Amino acid sequence: MPSSRATLIEVAKLAGTSKTSVSRYFGEEHDRLSPSLKRRIAQAAGTLGYHPNQMARGLKGGHSKLIGMLVADIRNPFSVAITHGVEQACRQYGYSLVVCNTDNDPEQERQHLDLLGAYQVEGLVVNASGSPEHQLHTIMSQGTPIVLLDRDVDHVEAEVVGLDNHLAVDMALEHLCAQGYQAVLYVSEAPEQSSTRQRRLSRFHQAAELRGLHHATLLLTTEDGTASQQMLSDFLADHQQHACAVLCGNGNATLAVTALFQQLGLTLGKTGLMGIDELDWCALVPPGITTLGQPTDAIGKAAIECLMHRIAPHISAMPTTVSFAPGLIERGSTLR
Repeated sequence: MPSSRATLIEVAKLAGTSKTSVSRYFGEEHDRLSPSLKRRIAQAAGTLGYHPNQMARGLKGGHSKLIGMLVADIRNPFSVAITHGVEQACRQYGYSLVVCNTDNDPEQERQHLDLLGAYQVEGLVVNASGSPEHQLHTIMSQGTPIVLLDRDVDHVEAEVVGLDNHLAVDMALEHLCAQGYQAVLYVSEAPEQSSTRQRRLSRFHQAAELRGLHHATLLLTTEDGTASQQMLSDFLADHQQHACAVLCGNGNATLAVTALFQQLGLTLGKTGLMGIDELDWCALVPPGITTLGQPTDAIGKAAIECLMHRIAPHISAMPTTVSFAPGLIERGSTLR
């Protein structure tokens, strides 16, 4: 039976040729071999079940053909969707993607950055959970290009590719105002470790003030949801003379608030509900939850194009857009 760990030397021996010829056959000098020699090598490799170690060959030539990706929370629906977009774009350029999940843990982030460095990735897409500026500076100083995804990192000069957060909040409030809502509660996960959450929260206060809306903020925690339920109830009671709506800062917040609506017996639409980030289940909760969908495939493609322009500028130009507009998906949860 053919060995699953056949070596190049074994292929050369069976083919009756040299190790150098076999190496040429599997490398860029394939055409230098005669047709008969190529047939012998191919037959020997097939008999032995030999496959060249592409990683070793790439590292020897200085090209691993790997792109690294650091994800803050792989369970977040946005992370899943954006990773798909990044992987598709990598494939188009002939690269493979190595994904590391940090679970929003800065220590895990540091360890994974060391790991990706050991793999000698040719470029790095970073959805940061902490402030790994020192490690990123080290990686960049070694010639590895970096693009930041969705979140920036202080003192790191790199393209930041993601949603136009100011525009997203403005679009959401414009929609809610047009539907006649006068008081809006903004619900977000804790913003400390995410520049995106910070920007959306800050813009919400500015934009709500400009529009003369009654507004407040609810920050979710990992503790018992009783406090969140009470804060939502209090907001509705304090503004019972106004049409009230809840705007969720991301998909996780939308899921949490939907559960709160069910617990409190609130009617979607009478009390408005809108989320930033489209989720598959939002269309399934009657009468449907209005969302702002992110063009995740386009964002992922732009991130890889930024890297490819640094790695091989002759095959990829810099993308013309790195800040993307969301798309309004209007459903019954904001129809009064």
